[in-house]
Amino acid sequence: MDTIRLIAPSMEYGEDIMRFRQELIDAADIDSFAGCGSLRNCTAIKDYLDVINKNACADTCPTGGVPSNTYLAVRFSDNRIVGIIDLRHHINHPILGLWGGHIGYTVRPSERNKGYAKEMLRLNLQNCKERNLNKVMITCRRNNLASEKTIIANGGVFEKEVAVDGEYTKRYWITL
Repeated sequence: MDTIRLIAPSMEYGEDIMRFRQELIDAADIDSFAGCGSLRNCTAIKDYLDVINKNACADTCPTGGVPSNTYLAVRFSDNRIVGIIDLRHHINHPILGLWGGHIGYTVRPSERNKGYAKEMLRLNLQNCKERNLNKVMITCRRNNLASEKTIIANGGVFEKEVAVDGEYTKRYWITL
């Protein structure tokens, strides 16, 4: 795995963000857009940037939503996006508090199984500390063994499974 950094999305990465989006669509994986901040629904980069910028602030976050920051995981060697991860400022929300958690992430399908998810989560936990979060909840579907390994490798402690619409989600807590 090459070294990566987390950065705020910008027009500079617009073309790569849209290629990333298409790669997720082509993968046809139910969890593909986790942590991508409405990327699935945005067909233009300007729309996507508008959505995530509004979500970043409590004053502009849509009603019923939770403020969150979205980050691109960019590889230093070629400046390519290898993943997208978000950080929800709190989980005082019926979905997030039950099975969504503080953090969601997706690794680009062509970059999976290279250790990027583990590093993305590690870096985002530093962002959590900067936001003065002491403990974060992170979840994965029961059958997502790769994500489960990522969470455990970053200190995740299993709490319980919850069933939502016939799907089982595992809840983990990471103490910072």
